[in-house]
Amino acid sequence: MPDSREIRKLFADISENYDAANHLLSGGIDIYWRMRLSRLVAKKHPKNVGDFATGSGDVAFALQRKLGPSVRVSGFDFCPEMLAQAEAKKRNHPIREKITFTQADCMDLGAIPRRPFDVGTVAFGVRNFPDRFQGFCELRNCLREGGSLFVLEFSQPYRWLKPFYRAYLKHVLPLLARCLTRDKDAYRYLTQSIESFPEVNQITDELRRSGFSAVNVWRLTGGIVAIHEAIR
Repeated sequence: MPDSREIRKLFADISENYDAANHLLSGGIDIYWRMRLSRLVAKKHPKNVGDFATGSGDVAFALQRKLGPSVRVSGFDFCPEMLAQAEAKKRNHPIREKITFTQADCMDLGAIPRRPFDVGTVAFGVRNFPDRFQGFCELRNCLREGGSLFVLEFSQPYRWLKPFYRAYLKHVLPLLARCLTRDKDAYRYLTQSIESFPEVNQITDELRRSGFSAVNVWRLTGGIVAIHEAIR
């Protein structure tokens, strides 16, 4: 499991180029993934949403645009430099009074009142958790009874895609990342964390062991990412 201090420093170092790198390295498909997540959240008709491991806030802003001004969105992240990027983008957001960003670590969310959220989301943050069981338990405690946690995360692709995807991760992604961010170590970690992340069935089992009553799964883009909905 990753070390929190090292991961916090890694994201601090790449925070200024984080959004551009994500768009480039995913070929822009990250926008589609956030759109799918936002649509699933909207079906729950929430009034209060927490976006955890929010990073530079892209998911939080996508949720706010989809859900509208009647819904409050709260973003949480453990890296101040990433939150600074989110706050900078917030200044140009049309309904910025309905979105807030706060520093918080998913390993310890005790400062957040218990069960305030109808829906929680975490996008591309779970693979950085030092302890997934603890993280899932903490997130569960932030949801009201019957609330949903949506986890958007890299996964293991379908068999036919694996050779091509692994070649991209090992050879193309590090080269592009080095050119854009000048930080090869950050994206070497990214490659390793994606390759070692469990398949959807294991994550489903871990969510259930964390106390969630039911789990639904959607696999996207040849299985390279998946959305899990875990219901409290």
